[in-house]
Amino acid sequence: MLFNSYEFIFVFLPISFFIYFYLNSLKKFKEAKLFLLFASLFFYSWWNVAYLPLILGSMVFNYIVGTKLSDIKHNDNNYKRILLTFGIISNIFLLGYFKYSDFFIENINFLTGENIPLLHLALPLAISFFTFQQIAYLVDSYRGETREYDFLNYAVFVTFFPQLIAGPIVHHKEMMPQFEDIKTKYINYKNIALGLSIFALGLFKKVAIADTLSVYANEGFNLSTELKFIEAWVTSLSYTFQLYFDFSGYTDMAIGAALLFNIKLPINFNSPYKAVNIQDFWRRWHITLSRFLRDYVYIPLGGSKKGDLLTYRNLFLTFLIGGIWHGAGWTFVVWGALHGIAMVIHRIWSRFKIKMNRFLAWFITFNFVNIAWVFFRAKDFEDALKVLKGMFALDGVILPYSLSEKFAFLADYGIEFNRIMPNIDAGKEVILMLFAVGAVALFAKNSYEFLINFKPKRVYLVFTSFLLAVAILKLNQISEFLYFNF
Repeated sequence: MLFNSYEFIFVFLPISFFIYFYLNSLKKFKEAKLFLLFASLFFYSWWNVAYLPLILGSMVFNYIVGTKLSDIKHNDNNYKRILLTFGIISNIFLLGYFKYSDFFIENINFLTGENIPLLHLALPLAISFFTFQQIAYLVDSYRGETREYDFLNYAVFVTFFPQLIAGPIVHHKEMMPQFEDIKTKYINYKNIALGLSIFALGLFKKVAIADTLSVYANEGFNLSTELKFIEAWVTSLSYTFQLYFDFSGYTDMAIGAALLFNIKLPINFNSPYKAVNIQDFWRRWHITLSRFLRDYVYIPLGGSKKGDLLTYRNLFLTFLIGGIWHGAGWTFVVWGALHGIAMVIHRIWSRFKIKMNRFLAWFITFNFVNIAWVFFRAKDFEDALKVLKGMFALDGVILPYSLSEKFAFLADYGIEFNRIMPNIDAGKEVILMLFAVGAVALFAKNSYEFLINFKPKRVYLVFTSFLLAVAILKLNQISEFLYFNF
């Protein structure tokens, strides 16, 4: 079930809200929690009920292993390590089987000349997110930071529908105290006002901005065979902003829906395109994934405690793993490797303590991120190179025909004068839109700032109502969120 659908907004969400709080008002707290679990599993099953046993089996397995890890005494550290390793490998194997089997077979076929048939497995919805979430639970249990002896509590933690499909990636220790707090059992009208406002903002980002830009990104990446200079930049920037407004829009809607139930999810975006270096970018983009990679990959690899060379290795491997997590393809490997290399360069640069002009630092960071997104979006290297060749003017430059008289001499250098974007069927309006959404991403208050400054005032009511009205009018153009693919 999509957040940006009539079924979710007008049926599932209000019914779940009223039944949950009605049961709590009768002090039937366990029944309310059981209902929330049922509602979340129904929400998940709406996509494909065939994968319901998969998430249930995963929950049972990880609950048993996590409980056992919490029970083992400190003097049994070897057994604890073996059990933790078994739990992590089992989770990774499940994820790998569904997500990477065909990628592995394709590469074996390429290297050996064999023709092993592909499995063509459909990727179960949310498997990457609930797998990472449960790996974090196992590690926290191993460290003695988590104790859970109630399967119902654990199941609600894993399946809570606002964050189930695409995050934010949450920790047991930051979620369960909220579900247990008696204050969260009763309706909080300030949280309702704030939740609806954030939800409306996210819905608007998705349907009014991201889905509009998706048309131009799809034209450039999927349909065109060649891109000239301007249309290549329009293609790449359209995807760069589409991805941000799509995923941050989903996160806003998740945070807003959770607030209706008095649950506060962690912030996942903090104006990432304002970043002035690559480390700053990853402190602002998909924050809960960055936190997971830092705590459960980078630090266990040794972090920065074993000298410069090993620190650089650990940084590179962390981002390489992050790239592979996003998708089964060499383009994702390249994307992760590029960010890993950029982090290493930034770490080396920082050692020299040379200050760069802030605007220049932002310009370099933004353009690096934008170019790297080309590999993230392209279905193969051919598509990526098509866009990159256009961005670097290797397939020619077209300027508006109205400039042909004033700049006629440029024709001697291979510049054409015609429609500037013939291959993506776009006009000048898309350039104006990119400037507008870029200004919003760079200068407008983000959702986090909106959250901390929110006060129930009439201006917020009018603002929320406007966003919601515009967004709902566009719901007939439903599309999935991009991160459902990862």
